[in-house]
Amino acid sequence: MSNAFADGKAASAAPPDGLAVLEQRRSTAETFGIPLAVLAELTHRCPLQCPYCSNPVALDRGGSELTTEEWKKVLGELAEIGVLQIHFSGGEPTARRDLVELVRHATDVGLYTNLITSAVLLTREKLSALADAGLCHVQISFQGNEPVVADRVAGLKNAHERKIEAAKWTRELDLPLTVNAVMHRQNLHQLADIIQMAVGLDADRLEIANVQYYGWALKNRAALMPTQEQIEAASRIVEDAAMRLKGTLAIDYVVPDYYALRPKKCMGGWGRQFFNISPAGKILPCHAAESITGLEFDSVRSNRSIAWIWQNSEAFNRYRGTGWMKEPCRSCEYREVDLGGCRCQAFALTGDAGNTDPACTLSPMHEQIFKDAEREAAAGENRFLYRNFAGGTLETEGEHGA
Repeated sequence: MSNAFADGKAASAAPPDGLAVLEQRRSTAETFGIPLAVLAELTHRCPLQCPYCSNPVALDRGGSELTTEEWKKVLGELAEIGVLQIHFSGGEPTARRDLVELVRHATDVGLYTNLITSAVLLTREKLSALADAGLCHVQISFQGNEPVVADRVAGLKNAHERKIEAAKWTRELDLPLTVNAVMHRQNLHQLADIIQMAVGLDADRLEIANVQYYGWALKNRAALMPTQEQIEAASRIVEDAAMRLKGTLAIDYVVPDYYALRPKKCMGGWGRQFFNISPAGKILPCHAAESITGLEFDSVRSNRSIAWIWQNSEAFNRYRGTGWMKEPCRSCEYREVDLGGCRCQAFALTGDAGNTDPACTLSPMHEQIFKDAEREAAAGENRFLYRNFAGGTLETEGEHGA
């Protein structure tokens, strides 16, 4: 194995807890420092059935979720090692009855708290209680700018109306608001209106993220893949809006990998700035990492500290840095810029997470995925496989066509 991971004996000899692990000299991951942010997936339960959901296809059942006390212990450990931000997510984090208690504990230990939510289970009273507990920021996902498209994508009636209401409560409670808009072939025609909707909701930020194709989105790729013409039009709309709304609305925009020339530095680099904790307590380099078969991920329920796992676990060190790279990445002048791109996408499209991300023009598969994208976009498949614990339910005839 070509990476920075020390052998098992050396790793097991590491100090067991906290800052002692991160401050030790010659640590296998010393170069990568302390993670800045952690995504806490409190649950995979969710009333929405979005066909592009970033959760794994094999969802964690409610009975396997970390308890309140386990999450509190995790939050304390994160603060101890110097993590700055905790992002409460899911599934739908407000499905947890202890969310207010967890936000309050995170606040007490000094973490910046962000809620990433579909908002459909929120009430004004619940949101007010979260604000009183110290919640710092709210991100609400939107599937469109009006109910016909948005509710269909979400797989839930009246979802859009509830989201609009929750966004208004967020600003009434003086909480910063980010609108998350996941874009694909079946809602990109609403992009300009979604931008205006974000302005009307007094959002501070709009994240326009084209679907990334792994997990549920890979299963639905034929129904979600945009045309190149749509992407070119979207880029022009975003560029114009960013200039026009400068100082009013900050806009983040991610182009879909299948139409890119260079891969993105996924999550700031594997095991460099971020990690994810699954509902059952697995510590992952990114939210899709479990899609890579052959990697084993340590759990917060193990006898190893979070700090030890961050520094020394085989899964985190497998693709850190550049030592693991094959050609053409190994000799590429951009290897320290994009770090080889997305490991999950490389695995999904090539069967080997160590290969060059096919989003890169240097990948031998790049031309083929570009053609696949054009073919699937042109074919016009519209039916969704909705995300659920049953492994997915195909949208019935007559429900689609928005």
